[in-house]
Amino acid sequence: MRRSSLLNIRGVGTTYAQAIQAWQPHAVFSPEVAWVGEMIQADAARILELLGQIKALEAKIDAVAQESSVASILDSIPGFGRVCSAELAGELGTIERFRSDASPGLYVGMSNLDNSSGKVQGSKAPKHVKTRAKAAMMIAVDRHRKCVPESQKYYEKKRGEGKSHNQAIRALGRHLCRVIYKLLKEERDYEIRD
Repeated sequence: MRRSSLLNIRGVGTTYAQAIQAWQPHAVFSPEVAWVGEMIQADAARILELLGQIKALEAKIDAVAQESSVASILDSIPGFGRVCSAELAGELGTIERFRSDASPGLYVGMSNLDNSSGKVQGSKAPKHVKTRAKAAMMIAVDRHRKCVPESQKYYEKKRGEGKSHNQAIRALGRHLCRVIYKLLKEERDYEIRD
């Protein structure tokens, strides 16, 4: 395999490319390759076909998301990619559905329900959460914290308090849900202030 082809494979850098090229002249296939060779080729062809379909779907998502004002506002938030923004826009619909800034956080699973009784203080995870919206929000928030230093500081603060990665991401997600609510209400883009 040519060096340029190896370097085009995701995850293969110069070190692995050198190792693979050194191995290739001595490489020997197992005797089973005659039996499974066709299956491997069929699987590889199917993977390439699926990758092409994924690219086509992402192009369609881009086209639809550009027409959506909600998706374009969400896309202005650093770390919120086109796919996550489009998915959240589709799940949220219009912001008029929500009565307060805490409602979108509960809808996408970023906040817990109060489960306190008497002297016992507690909370529980809501059962009626849009799982696709929650997954998109978790991915977007994790990417957002890597792009915005203030969000990274808040995440590290929560980790310092003993929270797990997912708990810290949800805590940051609650704040971002409030920001998203405000942005959609005022129909303006996200901006980083000094």
